[in-house]
Amino acid sequence: MLENKEILESIDVNGEPPTDETAKQYYYMVKAANYVEEESKEAGRKLTYFVQNFGCQMNARDAEKLSGVLKKIGYEEAFDENADFVIYNTCTVRENANLKVYGRLGYLNGVKKKNSHMKIGLCGCMMQEPEVVEKIKKSYRHVDLIFGTHNVFKLAELLVTMYESKRTVIDIWKDTDKIVEDLPMERKYKFKSGTNIMFGCNNFCSYCIVPYVRGRERSRNPKDIIREIEKLVGDGVVEVMLLGQNVNSYGKTLDEPMSFAELLQEVEKIEGLERIRFMTSHPKDLSDELIEVMANSKKICRHLHLPLQSGSSKILKDMNRRYDKEKYLALAKKIRNAIPDISLTTDIIIGFPGETEEDFQDTMDVVRQVEFDNAFTFIYSKRTGTPAAVMENQVPEDVAKDRFNRLLKEVQAIARKRAAVYENTVQEILVEETNEQDPEMVTGRMSNNMLVHFKGGADLIGTLQKVKLKECKGFYYLGEM
Repeated sequence: MLENKEILESIDVNGEPPTDETAKQYYYMVKAANYVEEESKEAGRKLTYFVQNFGCQMNARDAEKLSGVLKKIGYEEAFDENADFVIYNTCTVRENANLKVYGRLGYLNGVKKKNSHMKIGLCGCMMQEPEVVEKIKKSYRHVDLIFGTHNVFKLAELLVTMYESKRTVIDIWKDTDKIVEDLPMERKYKFKSGTNIMFGCNNFCSYCIVPYVRGRERSRNPKDIIREIEKLVGDGVVEVMLLGQNVNSYGKTLDEPMSFAELLQEVEKIEGLERIRFMTSHPKDLSDELIEVMANSKKICRHLHLPLQSGSSKILKDMNRRYDKEKYLALAKKIRNAIPDISLTTDIIIGFPGETEEDFQDTMDVVRQVEFDNAFTFIYSKRTGTPAAVMENQVPEDVAKDRFNRLLKEVQAIARKRAAVYENTVQEILVEETNEQDPEMVTGRMSNNMLVHFKGGADLIGTLQKVKLKECKGFYYLGEM
C-alpha cells in the first residue's frame, strides 16, 4: 500500500522517527496506517475520505498531496461529504470563500453526529489567519484537525497526533523555508499534472492576502522539478503546468540562481512531454528572455496569463503593482509581436479604493488596446490585514457593479471576436473528458487553452488529436476529427 520501499524497509515504528523529513513522514504514514486499519476493523468496513478544494491551482496541487497520503494510509476516496474523514482545503483570497467554508462546517456538524468514526480537517490559506482559527475553536468545536499552507506535508504526522491525543490538533506555521520532496500524490488526471516550482510570494500587492498566508518566496531545486516531471511523463502525463504565485521570479532564492526561462528550456528537453503551461506571471518580472524562449518553443502552450488588475497608473501605484499603464501596454505589444498566435488572458479588479470613472476608463482603454482573449473580472473584496482594507475612498457597491457590468460586456465582445479567427482551421487538441452534455462527444483544449467539443469516445481521453474547428460558439468551438 505504501510506496518508496527503501525508506519503508528501514522504518521501525517502535523506534524514534527518522531525522530526514521525507523518511520521517513515511514513518508516520506507517503508524497512521495501523490506526486506520484498527478503526476500519471496528467500523466493519474500509474508511473513506473526501477532500474538498477551494481556490487556485496551488491549492489543487496541495489537495492531490493530501489525497496521496490518505490513500497510502488506507482510506478509500469518497465523492461527497458523507465520508469518514472530510478535509476542506481552503482559500481566503475573497471573503465569499471564507463564508462558504463556514456554511459547509455548519452542515457537517449534523453529518458527524450520525457517524462516530467521522473526522473533519481544515487546511489551506484561510487557516493562516489567526482570527479564523479562533472562530473555529469557539464556534465549530466538531473540527478535529487544523493546519495551514506550510505544513501540508505533515498530514500523516498530524493524524497520528490526533489519534493518540484524542483531541483537536492545531498546527499552524507562520512561515517556512522547508520543501519536502518525494511524498505520495494522488493525481486527478492521468494525462496532465501540475508541478510546483516555487512557493510563497514577495510582492505584497496592497489588496492581496497571499504573501501573509503563503509566506516568502522559495524556489524548488531544478533537479527535483525535472525528476518529478520525468516521473510524471513515465506515468502517462503529456501536459504539465508549472505552478507558482509568480513564476517569473523563479530561481532567485536558489544557491545557484536560475531564471524561469532557463528552467523552461530544461523542461522542454524531457522526452515524451508534449505540452508545457505555467501560471501565474507578474508583468513586472516578465523578461525578454522568457518571451524569446516562448516564441522559439515547440512545447510551451500559446497561452499567457498576465494579470493587469487595473489600467490606471494611479490605481496600479496604490495597488503596489510596480508597473504602470504604459509599461503594461508596451509589454503586451512586445509579446504579441514576438508570438502572433498567443492567447493573452488577464485578471482585472474593479472598484479598488479611490477608483474614479477616469481610472475605470483607463482600464477599458487597456482592454480595447490589448484585446484580451479572456479576462477574469472581479469586484474588489476587502481583506482584513491588507493595506487596501483601510484605504479611504472605498468605492460604493452600486458604482462598482455598474463598472463591472460595463467591463464584462466589453471583455466578452472582444473575446468572441478573437476566438472566431480559428474557424475552419485544423488545431491540435488534448482530449480531457467525455462531454458533460453529450456522451457521444469529448471535450479538449487547444494550445491557447480554448475548449473544443467534438464527436469521439472515452478512449481518446489523454491523447492529442487533429480537429477541424467548424463553428465558434463564442468561448468554445464545435469541431470534428
